[in-house]
Amino acid sequence: NNWIIDNLPGASVGLTGSGQQQTHYAGGFPIGFIAQDTKEMYVYNHVNIILEYHNPEGKDGHRVVGFAVEPMSIAHEYAGGYEWDGESSEGFTKPLDVCETNAHISRDMINGFKRVAPGENIIYTYDVTWEYSETAWASRWDVYLSEDHMVPAQVHWYSITNSILVVLFLSLLVVSILVRSLRRDIAGYNAMSALTDEEKEEELDESGWKLVHADVFRPPSNNPMAFCIMVGSGAQIGLCAFFTICCAAVGFLSPARRGSLMTATLVFYMLCGCLAGYVSSRLYKSFRGRQWQMCTLATATAFPGLCFMVFIFFNTILAFFRSTASVPFLDLVIVAAMWCCVSIPLVFLGAYFGYKEESMEFPTVTSTIARAVPDTSFFMKPLVGISMAGMVPFAAAYVELFFIMTSLWMDQFYYVFGFTLVVFVILLITCAEVTVLLCYYQLCAENHRWWWFSFFASGSTAAYTFIYSFFWFRSLEASKMLITYMLYFGYMFLICTAMFLVTGSVGALTSLWFIRKIFGTIKVD
Repeated sequence: NNWIIDNLPGASVGLTGSGQQQTHYAGGFPIGFIAQDTKEMYVYNHVNIILEYHNPEGKDGHRVVGFAVEPMSIAHEYAGGYEWDGESSEGFTKPLDVCETNAHISRDMINGFKRVAPGENIIYTYDVTWEYSETAWASRWDVYLSEDHMVPAQVHWYSITNSILVVLFLSLLVVSILVRSLRRDIAGYNAMSALTDEEKEEELDESGWKLVHADVFRPPSNNPMAFCIMVGSGAQIGLCAFFTICCAAVGFLSPARRGSLMTATLVFYMLCGCLAGYVSSRLYKSFRGRQWQMCTLATATAFPGLCFMVFIFFNTILAFFRSTASVPFLDLVIVAAMWCCVSIPLVFLGAYFGYKEESMEFPTVTSTIARAVPDTSFFMKPLVGISMAGMVPFAAAYVELFFIMTSLWMDQFYYVFGFTLVVFVILLITCAEVTVLLCYYQLCAENHRWWWFSFFASGSTAAYTFIYSFFWFRSLEASKMLITYMLYFGYMFLICTAMFLVTGSVGALTSLWFIRKIFGTIKVD
Protein backbone atom coordinates (compact mmCIF):
# COMPACT_ATOMS: atom_id res chain seq x y z
CA ASN A 1 0.00 0.00 0.00
CA ASN A 2 1.15 3.53 -0.79
CA TRP A 3 -0.61 6.15 1.31
CA ILE A 4 -0.09 9.91 1.03
CA ILE A 5 -0.91 12.67 3.50
CA ASP A 6 -0.19 16.29 2.59
CA ASN A 7 2.02 15.11 -0.30
CA LEU A 8 4.12 12.99 2.08
CA PRO A 9 4.32 9.26 1.27
CA GLY A 10 3.80 6.94 4.18
CA ALA A 11 6.99 5.50 5.63
CA SER A 12 6.87 1.84 6.66
CA VAL A 13 7.75 0.94 10.26
CA GLY A 14 8.66 -2.71 10.82
CA LEU A 15 11.04 -5.13 12.45
CA THR A 16 14.31 -6.51 11.10
CA GLY A 17 15.29 -10.15 11.33
CA SER A 18 16.98 -9.46 14.67
CA GLY A 19 13.84 -7.83 16.09
CA GLN A 20 15.02 -4.21 15.86
CA GLN A 21 12.63 -1.53 14.66
CA GLN A 22 13.44 -0.13 11.22
CA THR A 23 11.80 2.53 9.08
CA HIS A 24 11.76 2.60 5.28
CA TYR A 25 10.79 5.85 3.63
CA ALA A 26 10.03 4.60 0.14
CA GLY A 27 8.04 1.81 -1.43
CA GLY A 28 4.99 1.95 0.85
CA PHE A 29 4.16 -0.68 3.44
CA PRO A 30 3.31 -4.38 2.90
CA ILE A 31 -0.22 -5.77 3.11
CA GLY A 32 0.86 -9.05 4.71
CA PHE A 33 3.55 -11.68 5.00
CA ILE A 34 4.15 -15.40 4.46
CA ALA A 35 5.46 -17.50 7.32
CA GLN A 36 8.87 -19.01 6.56
CA ASP A 37 8.17 -22.34 8.25
CA THR A 38 4.52 -23.10 7.45
CA LYS A 39 4.24 -20.99 4.25
CA GLU A 40 0.88 -19.74 5.50
CA MET A 41 -0.28 -16.25 4.52
CA TYR A 42 -1.11 -13.58 7.09
CA VAL A 43 -2.67 -10.19 6.48
CA TYR A 44 -1.79 -6.89 8.13
CA ASN A 45 -5.26 -5.90 9.32
CA HIS A 46 -4.20 -3.17 11.73
CA VAL A 47 -2.13 -0.04 11.12
CA ASN A 48 -0.67 2.45 13.55
CA ILE A 49 -0.70 5.79 11.74
CA ILE A 50 1.99 8.11 13.12
CA LEU A 51 1.66 11.76 12.18
CA GLU A 52 4.35 14.28 13.12
CA TYR A 53 3.44 17.95 13.22
CA HIS A 54 5.33 21.20 13.63
CA ASN A 55 4.15 24.57 14.84
CA PRO A 56 5.84 27.38 12.86
CA GLU A 57 6.93 30.31 14.99
CA GLY A 58 4.65 33.29 14.82
CA LYS A 59 1.95 31.42 12.90
CA ASP A 60 -1.33 29.84 13.92
CA GLY A 61 -2.04 26.18 13.29
CA HIS A 62 0.22 23.21 12.66
CA ARG A 63 1.83 21.58 9.66
CA VAL A 64 2.36 17.88 8.96
CA VAL A 65 6.09 17.16 8.70
CA GLY A 66 6.15 13.37 9.07
CA PHE A 67 3.95 10.41 8.18
CA ALA A 68 4.62 6.76 8.98
CA VAL A 69 2.56 3.57 9.04
CA GLU A 70 3.25 0.57 11.26
CA PRO A 71 1.32 -2.45 9.91
CA MET A 72 0.41 -5.34 12.21
CA SER A 73 -1.37 -8.64 11.90
CA ILE A 74 -3.83 -9.26 14.76
CA ALA A 75 -6.30 -12.11 15.20
CA HIS A 76 -9.09 -9.85 16.45
CA GLU A 77 -11.82 -11.28 18.66
CA TYR A 78 -14.75 -9.54 20.25
CA ALA A 79 -14.86 -9.33 24.02
CA GLY A 80 -17.44 -11.67 25.50
CA GLY A 81 -17.42 -14.03 22.52
CA TYR A 82 -19.56 -11.83 20.24
CA GLU A 83 -19.78 -13.03 16.61
CA TRP A 84 -20.20 -10.38 13.94
CA ASP A 85 -21.80 -11.08 10.58
CA GLY A 86 -19.91 -8.23 8.90
CA GLU A 87 -23.04 -6.20 8.12
CA SER A 88 -24.75 -5.37 11.40
CA SER A 89 -24.03 -1.88 12.76
CA GLU A 90 -23.74 -3.36 16.22
CA GLY A 91 -20.34 -4.80 15.32
CA PHE A 92 -18.84 -1.31 15.07
CA THR A 93 -19.64 -0.55 18.70
CA LYS A 94 -18.66 -3.83 20.36
CA PRO A 95 -15.23 -3.75 22.03
CA LEU A 96 -12.35 -5.94 20.85
CA ASP A 97 -10.21 -7.91 23.24
CA VAL A 98 -6.95 -6.32 22.03
CA CYS A 99 -8.09 -2.74 21.35
CA GLU A 100 -8.44 -0.68 24.50
CA THR A 101 -10.26 2.63 24.62
CA ASN A 102 -7.46 4.81 25.99
CA ALA A 103 -4.35 2.99 24.72
CA HIS A 104 -2.69 2.44 21.37
CA ILE A 105 -1.93 -1.08 20.22
CA SER A 106 1.67 -2.23 20.51
CA ARG A 107 3.28 -5.44 19.34
CA ASP A 108 3.43 -6.72 22.94
CA MET A 109 -0.37 -6.83 23.06
CA ILE A 110 -0.70 -9.17 20.06
CA ASN A 111 -1.72 -12.73 20.94
CA GLY A 112 -1.83 -14.14 17.43
CA PHE A 113 -1.64 -13.24 13.74
CA LYS A 114 -4.59 -13.10 11.37
CA ARG A 115 -4.38 -15.93 8.88
CA VAL A 116 -5.77 -15.65 5.36
CA ALA A 117 -7.98 -18.65 4.60
CA PRO A 118 -11.36 -19.36 3.01
CA GLY A 119 -14.23 -18.53 5.33
CA GLU A 120 -12.14 -16.29 7.60
CA ASN A 121 -13.65 -12.94 8.61
CA ILE A 122 -11.08 -10.15 8.72
CA ILE A 123 -11.61 -7.15 10.97
CA TYR A 124 -9.59 -4.06 10.02
CA THR A 125 -8.61 -1.49 12.66
CA TYR A 126 -6.30 1.49 12.95
CA ASP A 127 -4.75 3.84 15.49
CA VAL A 128 -3.65 7.44 14.95
CA THR A 129 -0.80 8.94 16.95
CA TRP A 130 0.10 12.64 16.82
CA GLU A 131 3.67 13.51 17.76
CA TYR A 132 5.31 16.91 17.87
CA SER A 133 8.50 17.29 15.79
CA GLU A 134 11.15 19.98 15.56
CA THR A 135 11.51 19.30 11.83
CA ALA A 136 10.58 22.36 9.80
CA TRP A 137 8.10 22.05 6.99
CA ALA A 138 10.73 23.11 4.41
CA SER A 139 13.03 20.21 5.35
CA ARG A 140 10.46 17.46 5.89
CA TRP A 141 11.55 15.66 2.71
CA ASP A 142 15.20 15.36 3.80
CA VAL A 143 14.70 12.09 5.66
CA TYR A 144 12.92 10.59 2.62
CA LEU A 145 15.68 11.52 0.22
CA SER A 146 18.50 10.26 2.42
CA GLU A 147 16.58 7.20 3.69
CA ASP A 148 17.63 8.35 7.18
CA HIS A 149 21.28 8.16 6.03
CA MET A 150 20.96 4.46 5.21
CA VAL A 151 23.45 4.90 2.33
CA PRO A 152 26.43 7.05 3.40
CA ALA A 153 27.46 9.87 1.09
CA GLN A 154 30.95 8.36 0.97
CA VAL A 155 29.61 5.60 -1.27
CA HIS A 156 28.67 8.10 -3.95
CA TRP A 157 32.02 9.82 -3.58
CA TYR A 158 33.63 6.42 -4.11
CA SER A 159 31.60 6.10 -7.30
CA ILE A 160 32.80 9.49 -8.53
CA THR A 161 36.40 8.70 -7.60
CA ASN A 162 36.21 5.38 -9.43
CA SER A 163 34.84 7.05 -12.55
CA ILE A 164 37.40 9.86 -12.50
CA LEU A 165 40.30 7.43 -12.09
CA VAL A 166 39.04 5.37 -15.03
CA VAL A 167 38.74 8.38 -17.32
CA LEU A 168 42.13 9.78 -16.22
CA PHE A 169 43.84 6.47 -16.87
CA LEU A 170 42.18 6.20 -20.26
CA SER A 171 43.03 9.79 -21.15
CA LEU A 172 46.69 9.23 -20.32
CA LEU A 173 46.60 6.07 -22.42
CA VAL A 174 45.10 7.92 -25.38
CA VAL A 175 47.61 10.76 -25.08
CA SER A 176 50.63 8.49 -24.71
CA ILE A 177 49.72 6.11 -27.55
CA LEU A 178 47.56 8.08 -29.93
CA VAL A 179 49.20 11.50 -29.92
CA ARG A 180 52.77 10.21 -30.17
CA SER A 181 51.85 7.77 -32.93
CA LEU A 182 49.93 10.39 -34.86
CA ARG A 183 52.75 12.92 -34.71
CA ARG A 184 55.20 10.35 -35.98
CA ASP A 185 52.84 9.15 -38.71
CA ILE A 186 51.88 12.64 -39.91
CA ALA A 187 55.51 13.79 -39.99
CA GLY A 188 56.50 10.68 -41.93
CA TYR A 189 53.67 10.97 -44.45
CA ASN A 190 54.32 14.66 -45.10
CA ALA A 191 58.03 13.99 -45.50
CA MET A 192 57.27 11.30 -48.08
CA SER A 193 55.08 13.68 -50.06
CA ALA A 194 57.97 16.17 -50.33
CA LEU A 195 60.30 13.62 -51.97
CA THR A 196 60.84 13.33 -55.71
CA ASP A 197 59.64 10.31 -57.66
CA GLU A 198 63.12 8.77 -57.70
CA GLU A 199 63.49 9.22 -53.95
CA LYS A 200 60.04 7.74 -53.32
CA GLU A 201 61.01 4.61 -55.24
CA GLU A 202 64.03 4.18 -53.01
CA GLU A 203 61.88 4.43 -49.85
CA LEU A 204 60.01 1.50 -48.47
CA ASP A 205 56.37 1.00 -49.33
CA GLU A 206 53.94 3.10 -47.37
CA SER A 207 51.86 1.43 -44.69
CA GLY A 208 49.36 2.49 -42.09
CA TRP A 209 46.23 4.57 -42.06
CA LYS A 210 47.22 6.88 -44.93
CA LEU A 211 46.72 4.03 -47.41
CA VAL A 212 42.94 4.14 -46.87
CA HIS A 213 42.63 7.88 -47.60
CA ALA A 214 40.61 7.18 -50.74
CA ASP A 215 38.11 4.97 -48.89
CA VAL A 216 37.96 6.27 -45.32
CA PHE A 217 35.03 8.62 -46.02
CA ARG A 218 33.15 6.17 -48.20
CA PRO A 219 29.53 5.84 -46.93
CA PRO A 220 28.72 2.64 -45.01
CA SER A 221 28.24 -0.26 -47.38
CA ASN A 222 25.42 -1.66 -45.23
CA ASN A 223 22.29 0.37 -44.42
CA PRO A 224 23.63 3.95 -44.48
CA MET A 225 20.13 5.28 -43.79
CA ALA A 226 19.82 3.15 -40.64
CA PHE A 227 23.16 4.54 -39.46
CA CYS A 228 21.92 8.12 -39.86
CA ILE A 229 18.65 7.31 -38.10
CA MET A 230 20.40 5.72 -35.12
CA VAL A 231 22.97 8.50 -34.75
CA GLY A 232 20.24 11.16 -34.93
CA SER A 233 18.06 9.32 -32.39
CA GLY A 234 21.04 8.86 -30.07
CA ALA A 235 21.87 12.57 -30.24
CA GLN A 236 18.26 13.41 -29.33
CA ILE A 237 18.15 11.03 -26.36
CA GLY A 238 21.59 12.10 -25.15
CA LEU A 239 20.77 15.82 -25.18
CA CYS A 240 17.42 15.10 -23.51
CA ALA A 241 19.14 13.10 -20.75
CA PHE A 242 21.73 15.85 -20.23
CA PHE A 243 19.11 18.61 -19.86
CA THR A 244 16.94 16.47 -17.58
CA ILE A 245 19.82 15.53 -15.27
CA CYS A 246 21.00 19.15 -15.15
CA CYS A 247 17.53 20.39 -14.13
CA ALA A 248 17.30 17.66 -11.50
CA ALA A 249 20.79 18.45 -10.20
CA VAL A 250 19.92 22.11 -9.54
CA GLY A 251 16.70 21.14 -7.74
CA PHE A 252 14.03 21.87 -10.34
CA LEU A 253 12.90 18.21 -10.46
CA SER A 254 12.72 17.23 -6.81
CA PRO A 255 10.95 13.95 -5.89
CA ALA A 256 8.63 16.10 -3.77
CA ARG A 257 7.08 17.29 -7.05
CA ARG A 258 5.40 14.12 -8.18
CA GLY A 259 5.78 13.30 -11.85
CA SER A 260 8.08 16.25 -12.53
CA LEU A 261 10.98 14.05 -13.66
CA MET A 262 8.88 12.10 -16.16
CA THR A 263 7.17 15.24 -17.43
CA ALA A 264 10.51 17.00 -17.93
CA THR A 265 11.90 13.96 -19.75
CA LEU A 266 8.97 13.89 -22.20
CA VAL A 267 9.12 17.65 -22.82
CA PHE A 268 12.89 17.71 -23.36
CA TYR A 269 12.71 14.66 -25.62
CA MET A 270 10.12 16.33 -27.84
CA LEU A 271 12.06 19.61 -28.03
CA CYS A 272 15.29 17.78 -28.85
CA GLY A 273 13.61 16.31 -31.91
CA CYS A 274 15.08 19.21 -33.89
CA LEU A 275 18.57 17.93 -33.15
CA ALA A 276 17.65 14.39 -34.24
CA GLY A 277 16.37 15.63 -37.60
CA TYR A 278 19.35 17.92 -38.11
CA VAL A 279 22.03 15.30 -37.33
CA SER A 280 20.43 12.52 -39.37
CA SER A 281 19.83 14.82 -42.35
CA ARG A 282 23.41 16.16 -42.32
CA LEU A 283 24.84 12.65 -42.28
CA TYR A 284 22.43 11.35 -44.89
CA LYS A 285 23.20 14.26 -47.21
CA SER A 286 26.95 13.61 -46.84
CA PHE A 287 26.23 9.99 -47.84
CA ARG A 288 24.42 11.37 -50.94
CA GLY A 289 21.20 9.61 -50.00
CA ARG A 290 18.09 10.12 -52.10
CA GLN A 291 15.24 9.05 -49.80
CA TRP A 292 15.45 11.96 -47.36
CA GLN A 293 11.70 11.85 -46.57
CA MET A 294 11.97 8.22 -45.46
CA CYS A 295 15.09 8.95 -43.42
CA THR A 296 13.44 11.85 -41.59
CA LEU A 297 10.21 9.94 -40.95
CA ALA A 298 12.09 6.93 -39.59
CA THR A 299 14.17 9.21 -37.35
CA ALA A 300 10.97 10.67 -35.91
CA THR A 301 9.16 7.36 -35.40
CA ALA A 302 11.63 4.47 -34.99
CA PHE A 303 12.69 4.67 -31.34
CA PRO A 304 9.60 6.43 -29.91
CA GLY A 305 7.42 4.02 -31.88
CA LEU A 306 9.23 1.05 -30.35
CA CYS A 307 8.83 2.50 -26.86
CA PHE A 308 5.16 3.32 -27.41
CA MET A 309 4.30 -0.14 -28.73
CA VAL A 310 6.07 -1.92 -25.87
CA PHE A 311 4.41 0.39 -23.35
CA ILE A 312 0.96 -0.21 -24.88
CA PHE A 313 1.52 -3.96 -24.76
CA PHE A 314 2.54 -3.98 -21.10
CA ASN A 315 -0.16 -1.50 -20.14
CA THR A 316 -2.81 -3.71 -21.70
CA ILE A 317 -1.59 -6.69 -19.69
CA LEU A 318 -1.56 -4.65 -16.47
CA ALA A 319 -5.09 -3.39 -17.17
CA PHE A 320 -6.20 -7.00 -17.71
CA PHE A 321 -4.80 -7.88 -14.26
CA ARG A 322 -6.53 -4.74 -12.87
CA SER A 323 -3.22 -3.40 -11.62
CA THR A 324 -2.98 0.15 -10.28
CA ALA A 325 0.24 0.50 -12.32
CA SER A 326 -1.74 0.63 -15.57
CA VAL A 327 -2.05 4.06 -17.21
CA PRO A 328 -5.52 5.41 -18.08
CA PHE A 329 -6.48 5.46 -21.75
CA LEU A 330 -6.80 9.26 -21.79
CA ASP A 331 -3.16 9.66 -20.71
CA LEU A 332 -2.07 7.39 -23.56
CA VAL A 333 -4.01 9.55 -26.02
CA ILE A 334 -2.29 12.68 -24.64
CA VAL A 335 1.16 11.14 -25.03
CA ALA A 336 0.34 9.99 -28.57
CA ALA A 337 -0.91 13.48 -29.44
CA MET A 338 2.29 15.05 -28.09
CA TRP A 339 4.33 12.64 -30.18
CA CYS A 340 2.39 13.18 -33.44
CA CYS A 341 1.67 16.90 -33.10
CA VAL A 342 4.89 18.17 -31.52
CA SER A 343 7.78 15.70 -31.71
CA ILE A 344 7.44 14.57 -35.34
CA PRO A 345 7.04 18.13 -36.76
CA LEU A 346 10.12 19.25 -34.81
CA VAL A 347 12.15 16.41 -36.31
CA PHE A 348 11.10 17.49 -39.81
CA LEU A 349 11.94 21.09 -38.92
CA GLY A 350 15.46 20.10 -37.89
CA ALA A 351 15.83 17.97 -41.04
CA TYR A 352 14.77 20.96 -43.15
CA PHE A 353 17.62 23.09 -41.83
CA GLY A 354 20.02 20.15 -42.12
CA TYR A 355 19.28 19.58 -45.80
CA LYS A 356 19.46 23.30 -46.56
CA GLU A 357 23.08 23.50 -45.42
CA GLU A 358 25.98 22.60 -47.66
CA SER A 359 27.06 18.99 -47.73
CA MET A 360 29.74 18.00 -45.24
CA GLU A 361 33.20 18.41 -46.74
CA PHE A 362 35.85 15.73 -46.36
CA PRO A 363 39.60 16.36 -46.67
CA THR A 364 40.16 13.49 -49.14
CA VAL A 365 38.52 12.33 -52.35
CA THR A 366 36.74 8.99 -52.32
CA SER A 367 37.74 6.60 -55.08
CA THR A 368 35.29 4.83 -57.37
CA ILE A 369 36.30 1.28 -56.44
CA ALA A 370 36.49 0.30 -52.77
CA ARG A 371 39.77 -0.97 -51.40
CA ALA A 372 39.87 -4.55 -50.15
CA VAL A 373 40.29 -4.99 -46.40
CA PRO A 374 43.26 -7.24 -45.62
CA ASP A 375 43.14 -10.07 -43.11
CA THR A 376 44.22 -9.17 -39.60
CA SER A 377 45.16 -10.94 -36.41
CA PHE A 378 42.52 -12.16 -33.96
CA PHE A 379 42.77 -9.20 -31.61
CA MET A 380 42.45 -6.71 -34.47
CA LYS A 381 39.19 -8.18 -35.76
CA PRO A 382 36.27 -5.72 -35.48
CA LEU A 383 34.06 -8.11 -33.49
CA VAL A 384 36.75 -8.53 -30.85
CA GLY A 385 37.15 -4.76 -30.53
CA ILE A 386 33.39 -4.25 -30.31
CA SER A 387 32.95 -6.89 -27.61
CA MET A 388 35.78 -5.48 -25.47
CA ALA A 389 35.15 -1.74 -25.96
CA GLY A 390 32.16 -1.44 -23.63
CA MET A 391 33.95 -2.82 -20.56
CA VAL A 392 35.80 0.39 -19.70
CA PRO A 393 32.79 2.79 -19.88
CA PHE A 394 30.67 0.29 -17.95
CA ALA A 395 33.31 0.06 -15.23
CA ALA A 396 33.31 3.86 -14.95
CA ALA A 397 29.56 3.99 -14.26
CA TYR A 398 29.06 0.66 -12.49
CA VAL A 399 28.76 1.88 -8.88
CA GLU A 400 26.29 4.68 -9.58
CA LEU A 401 24.34 2.35 -11.86
CA PHE A 402 23.61 0.14 -8.84
CA PHE A 403 21.91 3.02 -7.00
CA ILE A 404 19.94 4.02 -10.11
CA MET A 405 18.71 0.45 -10.55
CA THR A 406 17.76 0.28 -6.86
CA SER A 407 15.80 3.51 -7.14
CA LEU A 408 14.12 2.39 -10.34
CA TRP A 409 13.03 -1.11 -9.34
CA MET A 410 12.92 -1.04 -5.53
CA ASP A 411 10.91 2.18 -5.17
CA GLN A 412 13.73 4.09 -3.50
CA PHE A 413 14.02 7.86 -3.77
CA TYR A 414 16.98 8.99 -5.86
CA TYR A 415 18.10 12.57 -5.42
CA VAL A 416 21.92 12.74 -5.91
CA PHE A 417 21.60 13.96 -9.49
CA GLY A 418 24.80 15.96 -9.14
CA PHE A 419 26.70 12.69 -8.93
CA THR A 420 24.63 11.36 -11.81
CA LEU A 421 25.57 14.32 -13.99
CA VAL A 422 29.29 13.82 -13.33
CA VAL A 423 29.07 10.08 -14.01
CA PHE A 424 27.03 10.69 -17.18
CA VAL A 425 29.63 13.10 -18.57
CA ILE A 426 32.46 10.73 -17.63
CA LEU A 427 30.63 7.86 -19.32
CA LEU A 428 30.36 9.81 -22.59
CA ILE A 429 34.00 10.92 -22.42
CA THR A 430 35.14 7.35 -21.80
CA CYS A 431 33.06 6.05 -24.72
CA ALA A 432 34.55 8.70 -27.01
CA GLU A 433 38.14 7.98 -25.99
CA VAL A 434 37.83 4.20 -26.27
CA THR A 435 36.18 4.44 -29.69
CA VAL A 436 38.75 6.87 -31.08
CA LEU A 437 41.60 4.64 -29.93
CA LEU A 438 40.06 1.51 -31.46
CA CYS A 439 39.20 3.27 -34.72
CA TYR A 440 42.80 4.43 -35.03
CA TYR A 441 44.05 0.87 -34.73
CA GLN A 442 41.48 -0.29 -37.29
CA LEU A 443 42.71 2.33 -39.73
CA CYS A 444 46.31 1.30 -39.07
CA ALA A 445 45.24 -2.23 -40.01
CA GLU A 446 43.95 -0.72 -43.31
CA ASN A 447 40.30 -1.31 -42.41
CA HIS A 448 38.36 1.67 -43.73
CA ARG A 449 34.94 0.36 -42.62
CA TRP A 450 34.82 2.37 -39.42
CA TRP A 451 31.31 3.85 -39.49
CA TRP A 452 29.38 0.95 -38.00
CA PHE A 453 32.42 -0.19 -36.03
CA SER A 454 32.58 3.12 -34.13
CA PHE A 455 28.87 2.98 -33.37
CA PHE A 456 28.79 -0.61 -32.12
CA ALA A 457 32.11 -0.34 -30.24
CA SER A 458 30.86 2.56 -28.15
CA GLY A 459 27.31 1.20 -27.95
CA SER A 460 28.49 -2.13 -26.55
CA THR A 461 28.37 -0.44 -23.12
CA ALA A 462 24.61 -0.99 -23.25
CA ALA A 463 25.15 -4.72 -23.83
CA TYR A 464 27.18 -4.95 -20.62
CA THR A 465 24.44 -3.02 -18.80
CA PHE A 466 21.78 -5.44 -20.05
CA ILE A 467 23.87 -8.44 -18.99
CA TYR A 468 24.35 -6.81 -15.58
CA SER A 469 20.57 -6.47 -15.25
CA PHE A 470 20.26 -10.27 -15.31
CA PHE A 471 22.56 -10.59 -12.30
CA TRP A 472 20.91 -7.67 -10.51
CA PHE A 473 17.45 -9.22 -10.98
CA ARG A 474 18.38 -11.95 -8.50
CA SER A 475 18.67 -9.37 -5.71
CA LEU A 476 15.21 -8.01 -6.52
CA GLU A 477 13.49 -11.08 -5.01
CA ALA A 478 10.56 -10.57 -7.36
CA SER A 479 7.51 -12.79 -7.66
CA LYS A 480 7.54 -15.82 -9.94
CA MET A 481 4.75 -14.49 -12.17
CA LEU A 482 5.51 -14.29 -15.87
CA ILE A 483 4.36 -10.68 -16.07
CA THR A 484 7.06 -9.71 -13.55
CA TYR A 485 9.81 -11.05 -15.81
CA MET A 486 8.20 -9.47 -18.87
CA LEU A 487 7.97 -6.03 -17.27
CA TYR A 488 11.49 -6.04 -15.85
CA PHE A 489 13.36 -7.32 -18.88
CA GLY A 490 11.08 -5.49 -21.32
CA TYR A 491 11.70 -2.09 -19.79
CA MET A 492 15.38 -2.85 -19.20
CA PHE A 493 15.61 -3.66 -22.90
CA LEU A 494 14.17 -0.23 -23.75
CA ILE A 495 16.53 1.51 -21.31
CA CYS A 496 19.54 -0.32 -22.71
CA THR A 497 18.40 0.43 -26.27
CA ALA A 498 18.33 4.14 -25.43
CA MET A 499 21.75 3.80 -23.82
CA PHE A 500 23.02 1.96 -26.92
CA LEU A 501 21.86 4.80 -29.18
CA VAL A 502 23.36 7.52 -26.96
CA THR A 503 26.77 5.92 -26.47
CA GLY A 504 26.88 4.73 -30.07
CA SER A 505 26.15 8.18 -31.47
CA VAL A 506 28.82 9.72 -29.21
CA GLY A 507 31.38 7.20 -30.46
CA ALA A 508 30.41 7.65 -34.12
CA LEU A 509 30.40 11.47 -34.07
CA THR A 510 33.66 11.65 -32.12
CA SER A 511 35.32 9.23 -34.54
CA LEU A 512 34.08 11.27 -37.48
CA TRP A 513 35.61 14.43 -35.98
CA PHE A 514 38.87 12.61 -35.21
CA ILE A 515 39.27 11.04 -38.66
CA ARG A 516 38.51 14.31 -40.43
CA LYS A 517 41.19 15.98 -38.31
CA ILE A 518 43.97 13.49 -38.94
CA PHE A 519 43.35 13.16 -42.67
CA GLY A 520 43.16 16.94 -42.97
CA THR A 521 46.72 17.25 -41.64
CA ILE A 522 48.44 15.10 -44.30
CA LYS A 523 49.22 15.79 -47.92
CA VAL A 524 47.62 13.32 -50.27
CA ASP A 525 48.70 12.99 -53.91
